[in-house]
Amino acid sequence: MFTTRILNVTTGSDETVADLTQECERFLEQAARGRDGLLNVFVPHATAGIAILETGAGSDSDLLAALHHLLPADDRWQHRHGTPGHGRDHVLPALVPPHATLPVIGGRLELGTWQSVCLVDTNKDNPDRQVRLSFLG
Repeated sequence: MFTTRILNVTTGSDETVADLTQECERFLEQAARGRDGLLNVFVPHATAGIAILETGAGSDSDLLAALHHLLPADDRWQHRHGTPGHGRDHVLPALVPPHATLPVIGGRLELGTWQSVCLVDTNKDNPDRQVRLSFLG
């Protein structure tokens, strides 16, 4: 059985790590109905990614700081439309992929104790994102 749903996420005008774990769990309550399978999380944007990490204890801010260090928002990028340094946003998915596939056991997401499913969005020019959740089981 395959079921899919689109989440519309507003990330605003700041770089963000948005926790999607609760939305994933709500989707699985309806889609998995107690079955085992796989949840695929995919963001169909060239400037965003999906990460599995701890949130709320500073790791989300640490990730954004690390991305600033690796991908500075300056004029070095050949891709130059949008806000200054926007070219870095187009390199982001090479480091934070636009997808994650996660195990579902008994209809529940099998994450580690401190793991969360997160949308990583460094693009200040596009505050409206879509995330596709797909369950196969």
